[in-house]
Amino acid sequence: MRRDLQRFFAAGERIDIIYLDRRGQVTKRMLRILGLTDSRLKAYCYTRRAPRVFDIANILAVSPAQRRAAGR
Repeated sequence: MRRDLQRFFAAGERIDIIYLDRRGQVTKRMLRILGLTDSRLKAYCYTRRAPRVFDIANILAVSPAQRRAAGR
């Protein structure tokens, strides 16, 4: 997982993640990674339209972002 995150960060690619939030809710987010530490990922969240910090341990899946259809 971490290797994938580092690769996406180096390439500047948008990613989709499936994330377990603080309340235990599973959410899907589209991100651009701004920075990585051993345990956290700082990113611009296109879903929330704001910078966010994510616990890497709570990221359940990561993939290149899927293009959204126009008007969505």
